[in-house]
Amino acid sequence: MQKIEHIGIAVASLEQSIHKYELLLGVSCYKVEEVASEAVKTAFFMVGDTKIELLEGTIPESVISKYVSSKGEGIHHIAYGVTDIKAEMIRLKNEGFRVLNEEPKAGADNKWVCFVHPKDANGVLTELCQERN
Repeated sequence: MQKIEHIGIAVASLEQSIHKYELLLGVSCYKVEEVASEAVKTAFFMVGDTKIELLEGTIPESVISKYVSSKGEGIHHIAYGVTDIKAEMIRLKNEGFRVLNEEPKAGADNKWVCFVHPKDANGVLTELCQERN
């Protein structure tokens, strides 16, 4: 893993949270994007070399909507940048981690993504991210 790519924060209202985070971070949101396959709308902020991703579920059944409903708003996941997501998935499986998808899937911000079960990382949902070319 190369770096922390972004920190994902689950929110109830993207519109309200974008304004709040622009004030908090002192930077403007540079991208809002919907990932229909995940039923989520995202907003990104650049803070130094790391991104902050706000996530709002677009339907009540989405993972993010359920998360906010059960746990409230807050940190949802930490994403790490990798150069070869498939090799990293194999490495983690060989180390005993449960990878939540068999193949990388298209995610926000032009990335291939894969998640590692939070129970295998002390309760933290871990995301692997690789640039899509």
